[in-house]
Amino acid sequence: MTVRPALLALSLCAALLGACASTPLPQPIPATAAAAPGLGTLAKLIQDAGLGETLAAAGPYTVFAPSDEAFQALPAKTLEKLASDKEALKALLAYHVVPGQLNAAQIKAGKLKTLNGAELQVALAGPFVTVDEALVTQTDVPASNGVVQVIDKVLTPPVPKK
Repeated sequence: MTVRPALLALSLCAALLGACASTPLPQPIPATAAAAPGLGTLAKLIQDAGLGETLAAAGPYTVFAPSDEAFQALPAKTLEKLASDKEALKALLAYHVVPGQLNAAQIKAGKLKTLNGAELQVALAGPFVTVDEALVTQTDVPASNGVVQVIDKVLTPPVPKK
């Protein structure tokens, strides 16, 4: 009689371990972006800008991540300029990152301070969230050090006043 409960417990453990093995653990934000469909351009630019180490750190961070289509919509000259100016690229990408983890349900209308020091304007309209002029198209992509919210436009940081 004691063999049967032991076999049942062993079977349950094996099933739980099998479920764990098939569910990949979240990766840091750069690896999450690289693995997510439609975020390959962002993943490459994070590395090009030298932000990979920062965004792989403990965080947590919320990244408003422009999709590949958002980057494709930029004028070619803008992309060329960013490719040749690492600091401008870093400032642009840092404008998409907010310290702290904000899942979609936690996002409130108002302003959010970004890693580059500027503020994003967030608005809510029913189930829709906009960040500056970009619409959040996919919510809550988990990362081990935060969350990714996919947006349909590349955000442009404000020009500092002189």
